[in-house]
Amino acid sequence: MISIVVPTFNEKGNIAPLLKRIGDTLKEIDYEVIFVDDSNDETPQVIEEAAKTDKHVRLFHRENEKGLATAVVKGFSLAEGDFVACMDADLQHPPEVLLDMYAAMLAHADMAIPSRLIPGGSDGGLDIVRKIISGSARYLAKIILPCLRGISDPTSGLFMVKRELLQGADLNPIGWKIMVEVVSQCNVKKILETPYAFHDRESGESKISLKVSLQFVEQLFHLRLHGRNDGKNMKVARWSTKKLNEKKAALQ
Repeated sequence: MISIVVPTFNEKGNIAPLLKRIGDTLKEIDYEVIFVDDSNDETPQVIEEAAKTDKHVRLFHRENEKGLATAVVKGFSLAEGDFVACMDADLQHPPEVLLDMYAAMLAHADMAIPSRLIPGGSDGGLDIVRKIISGSARYLAKIILPCLRGISDPTSGLFMVKRELLQGADLNPIGWKIMVEVVSQCNVKKILETPYAFHDRESGESKISLKVSLQFVEQLFHLRLHGRNDGKNMKVARWSTKKLNEKKAALQ
C-alpha cells in the first residue's frame, strides 16, 4: 500500500480535484491519503465530507501546531503503507507523478524523487522570482549538505520513501523542507530520479515568505551538524522519460 501524506493550510479549493486525480492515477493500487491539516478556514470540513464517501481519505487536524515539515512528520507516524509519499495539496505537484514514484520504488529504490531539472522535466510552473529563490535554495543546500550533491532537485518536497526507513529516524525539521531532513537522517542508499513537469498553483496562495526561507537556512546548518547520512554510501540513478514510461506500462 502507498500512504500519501498531504500537509494542508487553507487549501479547501484544491481538495476535491486532488483526490479525484489521485484516485484516477492509483485506481489499480491500494493507497491512503493522510491530510495533516493546520487550516483556519473550511479545509478540514471539506476533507471530512470527502472522507464520508472515499475510504482512502484520513484527516488529522492540528489546533495548536503549525508548519509544513512537522505536519509531514506527523503524517509519517500515521502512515500504514509500505511506501510513503509526500506531496503538496496545491496541485503544483501533479498527482499523476505518484505512479512514476511507485514504479521507481518497485525497482528497489529506497527513495524516489521526481525532478524538474533532468531531461523531460520542467519548472515552468514557477515565475522568475520563485525560480531564483528555488535555485538559490537548491545551490545552498548542496553546498552545506554533501548527501544532497548527487540529487538534481533536492528541495522540491515531492518524494516517496520506504516506510521502514522512517521508523526510528530522528526527524525534527526546523523549517519547511522535509525532503532534505529525510535524506540527511534516514539510511537512504539508492535514490531514483524521474522527470516531471511542475505546474501552476490552481487555487489558494503560496506560503513562501522570508521567515520560512530563514528557517530553511537554519535547518541546513542543523543537519550539517547532526545529520546521519554523509552521502558516501548513497547512489543516485536517473530514468529517462522513455524508461519511465516502459516501467509504468508494465504496471498496467
